[in-house]
Amino acid sequence: MATGWRSTLLIFAALIWAAAIGPLKPFRQALTTAQPPQRILVLGGDLDRERVGMRLAQQLELPLVVSGGSNPEYAQWLLKDAGMDQSRVVLDYRANDTFSNFTSLVDDLKSEGVRHLLLVTSEDHLPRAMTVGRVVAGSRGIRLTGVPVSCQPSCRRKEELGKRLGDGIRALTWVITGQDLKPWAQRRWPQWLPTP
Repeated sequence: MATGWRSTLLIFAALIWAAAIGPLKPFRQALTTAQPPQRILVLGGDLDRERVGMRLAQQLELPLVVSGGSNPEYAQWLLKDAGMDQSRVVLDYRANDTFSNFTSLVDDLKSEGVRHLLLVTSEDHLPRAMTVGRVVAGSRGIRLTGVPVSCQPSCRRKEELGKRLGDGIRALTWVITGQDLKPWAQRRWPQWLPTP
């Protein structure tokens, strides 16, 4: 057991060291950009998020990206009902969790020249989403501004710090290695990282 902790600490120390000496320019760009928001990114998982994202997109006249949202038929109906120009909306279903909401999209957004996103998600999910997003999107020079959506009375109490930290480390390893190391870690330490 002690050997497992030592190897885990060694891996994390190596990742932190690699991040410290790696190229920091994209992160500096993300932190210092004065670029106004260019897109709205809604993290799926709740219809209220999609509704708020649509209203915001209409008010600000910005394109909308919904990652992992409601089923395509319902999403299309929502867009039509809201009177949105469907050519300004991307429904992306590649993601299956908060981490992949970002990793599946950031390279596409970067290639389109996006430097600033408004991130719409539930208020109880926003801190973890911002942690992951600042690492993943920040590595591509993309700044995030969080837009919390009220989820009362059904909010989960504050998400566990361990979940936020775990997803943050997962994001950092993805930036450094280009790989999602969670499947490897679940095989290596199944008692700590159960498979859902």
